[in-house]
Amino acid sequence: MNVLLGIDGSDVSFDALDDTIARTNETGDDLTVAIVDRDEVELDPDEIETRVRDELADADLDAPIERLSGHPGSELVELADGDGFDRLVIPGGKRSALGKIRLDEMIEFVLLNAETTVTLIR
Repeated sequence: MNVLLGIDGSDVSFDALDDTIARTNETGDDLTVAIVDRDEVELDPDEIETRVRDELADADLDAPIERLSGHPGSELVELADGDGFDRLVIPGGKRSALGKIRLDEMIEFVLLNAETTVTLIR
């Protein structure tokens, strides 16, 4: 399976990276990591890429890293759908006080527009 992981530098995105690396090592999937630049996250893309490369190296995994600019959701959907990925993995989503999942604009855009299967890691 050809998997694209969208990562923005948030804590939950690095948790998703760990989970996706573990699955990749178990299944032999092909992994590509796409770094999206979001204003809500303090890390800059260089810091995110360094950490991603370190975690990939620790797992002895060679995966391409793409940097996306512009609207993160749109860029992820375009890359996933246009480059023939089988699955798009994105982190995010929080629970409200009533237990309902709350999705930010990027996640909602991806879920509503991607033709590629999407896995949401919370």
